[in-house]
Amino acid sequence: MKLPDLNLLVALDILLEEGSAVAAARRMNLSAPAMSRTLARIRDAIGDPVFVRSGRGLAPTPRALELREQVRGVVEQAHAVFTSGREIDLRTLERTFSLCANDVFVGAYGGKLRDLLASHAPNTVLRFVPEGDGATENDALHSGRIDLYISARRAFAPDIKLQHLFSTGFVGIARSDHPIFDSPINLDSFTEYEHISVSRRGLARGPFDTVLAERGYMRRVSLITPNFQSAIFAVADSRLLLPLMPTPLLPIVERLGLRLRQFQLPIPVDKVDVFQAWHPRLDHDHAHRWLRRMIKDLCMGSDPSGSDPGI
Repeated sequence: MKLPDLNLLVALDILLEEGSAVAAARRMNLSAPAMSRTLARIRDAIGDPVFVRSGRGLAPTPRALELREQVRGVVEQAHAVFTSGREIDLRTLERTFSLCANDVFVGAYGGKLRDLLASHAPNTVLRFVPEGDGATENDALHSGRIDLYISARRAFAPDIKLQHLFSTGFVGIARSDHPIFDSPINLDSFTEYEHISVSRRGLARGPFDTVLAERGYMRRVSLITPNFQSAIFAVADSRLLLPLMPTPLLPIVERLGLRLRQFQLPIPVDKVDVFQAWHPRLDHDHAHRWLRRMIKDLCMGSDPSGSDPGI
């Protein structure tokens, strides 16, 4: 069987990332005609236009979008084959790290992590992708579509590696002038006001409601939002309560200067452990190992800038 030209995968990956034939040509040190010929060969090999004209630029076809993560994973795996066992200069490292992470990690640590990458490995790109249903992440880790999965622990395949990052507690938050603060907060006052539910799946109820029901109480959820960031702004602009606010996100409220106030929940809520997960084939990928260590140090409150890259 004749193997396809694997250089076409590299070119396709760069085209998908840049979204421009001119930018891709510049990055690959190719002339415009050479880039056009490469694109023609990619179209031939895949049997799809891959890119179509959109205004002054190019827009990927549905087939190209479908292939994007798979192509990225193959290119990065090939890169790992040729760099395994060698030292890597972080200053010249060109790589996109794809992380599937929950919004607590993205909100609390995403910006800081990007700053660290910019400082140590300025040519890297940090890409966050939304969470799926658990099985999706297993498949993505195995195929190489994502480098790391960061969230509460799930039922991963036995070969997936896990490392604990941090534990998050929860408090309630409300507008600072909310009437709930006029008297001691108990289950009666807590369930008197309408609540926000944060759920990626659009659910109004969860284990928290089961605990309330065991004590003979029920809350009214009148707003459901997929992430905590949008919930924070909704609380600031209403009389709603946001229970189960993860404590790592509280500094964001302070930095934004929002007139919000936290309170202790009237029922105990267990902390949630957050892990980073990866496929074992990346154990000896020096850049990936360095990224994992940076994330671990960042979440532990250590100074990642002092970490020995070891690559």
